[in-house]
Amino acid sequence: MQANKLPSLLDAPLSAGTRVLLALDLNVSCQDGKVTDTFRIEKVLPTLEYLSKKGCRTMIISHMGSDGSRTLAPIAEFLKKTFKILFANSLSEAREMSATLSNGEFLLLENIRREAGEMANDPELAKRLASLADIYVNEAFSVSHRAHSSVVGVPKLLPSFAGFQFIEEVEKLSTALKPIHPSLFVLGGAKFETKLPLLMKFLNRYDRVFVGGALANDLFRAMGVSVGDSLVSERTLDLKVVTENPSVRLPLDFLVQKGPVTVVTPPEALGKGERVVDSGPKTAEFLAELAAESKFILWNGPLGEFERGFSERTLAFARAVAESGAHSIVGGGDTISAIQSLNMLEKFDFVSTGGGAMLDFLANETLPGIEALKK
Repeated sequence: MQANKLPSLLDAPLSAGTRVLLALDLNVSCQDGKVTDTFRIEKVLPTLEYLSKKGCRTMIISHMGSDGSRTLAPIAEFLKKTFKILFANSLSEAREMSATLSNGEFLLLENIRREAGEMANDPELAKRLASLADIYVNEAFSVSHRAHSSVVGVPKLLPSFAGFQFIEEVEKLSTALKPIHPSLFVLGGAKFETKLPLLMKFLNRYDRVFVGGALANDLFRAMGVSVGDSLVSERTLDLKVVTENPSVRLPLDFLVQKGPVTVVTPPEALGKGERVVDSGPKTAEFLAELAAESKFILWNGPLGEFERGFSERTLAFARAVAESGAHSIVGGGDTISAIQSLNMLEKFDFVSTGGGAMLDFLANETLPGIEALKK
């Protein structure tokens, strides 16, 4: 879709004292009460600075973790280094504290998923949130695939706008829908059921489509190749249209774990009790060649069990993309972690804050949060 169809924060009627409800995704890694991953926070700093300079009184809403169990308190402490910010433990407390906000200050509400009705898109919660603001700004692209109250409910009740990062996400990801050629799409990770629609869509849009990670296990299984005890989808999928597509490429070899031992083996040699944990060295060389031949690369998802420490081929491919000279767009939590560990974020043309939201946008060319803003 075209980002210029979205109402932009630049067009919002802001003045000193305007009450803004700002949706962010501050679901970042913390350890011992300290923020350890600032990527998503850094992406939204221009929006925070803009609202502060305009003299707005801004209440920030965000989640932390999949439910309401984790706290946003470390985020508040981190942001206090740059902004004047208060922290409210509940929505009722936020209502009282918002009356004390001065122009240019922020109020961060505790994990929005602690509020009953958030994930169910309760209209009553949307009304309570909307009553505390004059306008709504969505700067949480990475959760805008969720039809939650703070994403799709509030925009029905307030003048609503897309933040700077939100619009950049839409603009940059839209270029991946019509890639320049030769093009390469690399899809890794797991959960084939959720990624199959996007894979099907891009089979004939990209010159080469490489499927790695646990997703490759499903394709080999569909081809009648044993994958041992490797991670696969719970249900068997009909993937013939994928496996027989001439643009599809699969790993040439695997790093396989059996007990405490890991060995490199070709796909057809996998046996019982063996588990694929990463791609092999031949695959790494093959991917580097594909990257070097490409002018456009889209990548989402690791090539091995990244969270278990099997990151070598994911890191190798990150280096290959960075050195390829191709226009590169990447996303997904583990993918970003790999790039960050190499200090190579600036080597990529665009790094999306979205994982699932990125995939959903590319598959559907819109999101619930986008449609809510276009009302």
